[in-house]
Amino acid sequence: MIVLGIETSCDETSVAIVKDGHEVLSEITYSQIATHKAFGGVVPEIAAREHFLSIDKVINESINQAISLHPDFNWKKIDRIAVVNGPGLVSSLLVGITAAKTLSWALDIELVSVNHLQAHICANYLIDKTEPPFVCLLASGGHTQLLFVEDYSKQKLLGQTLDDSAGEAFDKVGRLLGLDYPGGPAIEKLALEGNKSAFTLPRAQVGEFDFSFSGLKTAVMRLIASLPPDFSRADLATSFQDVVCQELANKLVKAAHKYNCKKIVIAGGVASNQNLRQIIQEKSEGKIELKAPQLKYCTDNGAMVAAAGFLCPDEFGLGFDVYSRNKHR
Repeated sequence: MIVLGIETSCDETSVAIVKDGHEVLSEITYSQIATHKAFGGVVPEIAAREHFLSIDKVINESINQAISLHPDFNWKKIDRIAVVNGPGLVSSLLVGITAAKTLSWALDIELVSVNHLQAHICANYLIDKTEPPFVCLLASGGHTQLLFVEDYSKQKLLGQTLDDSAGEAFDKVGRLLGLDYPGGPAIEKLALEGNKSAFTLPRAQVGEFDFSFSGLKTAVMRLIASLPPDFSRADLATSFQDVVCQELANKLVKAAHKYNCKKIVIAGGVASNQNLRQIIQEKSEGKIELKAPQLKYCTDNGAMVAAAGFLCPDEFGLGFDVYSRNKHR
């Protein structure tokens, strides 16, 4: 089955074509980072407008890329369209949903909705065909969750953030340090020059598999206010990054041991952090296999949506879970 996936949940307009949930035939992503950088974060109204202006172009480019790489491909080869129905920015989601419904109706192609978080997990099914069961850390700008994934469409929530997500904490601390948006990549780059032992930062004492980063962010803010203007931003960046990554890795590995999983998976934008990947491997001590998406599939992308549309379409979407023109004529 060939699925066309559409992703417009936040600040990336992305369309991909994936075969059987694993083989990426094409993937085109338009990022809005440069647009939102001036505001220090995503502005919903601007994000929706950017999606509206680029969605047609991104769809056409993805189709053309698939044709150029696979000469036997054409529109008629597409069996299903998958689109993210949430969570995300409502106005941005509506752009992708409208485009998907229009294509489905005009071309008489089945349409399914996809949960954005489920799609992030599915990024691990691309290329190397990672298979459940496993324990998954899903860490992004809006969410931080620990999940026991029993099957492609069956999972158990073990814990989650009680306030700020890990990605949100990176963005906020990045702004406190005077770094560009998004804060995660900027902090990771600056941290390479610092000493992680330079500052002692607090760790929240919460549930067994829950997280809390709001207090850490506040501690960094108060620390900066007490330091001289010439303090080492690199030292504070790496100290902060180490606390976040240690917390994420500790609970991920602990969950894997508790649920007797020999495989752990990371997903979401924070999964691209190389320091996090290194700490997880160290704590695994070679006894647990770590699976992670290619860096380009950690952030929002259409390929993960197409994979989810094949492997685990959402049964509780926006009223068009399985939609075709023939069915609703």
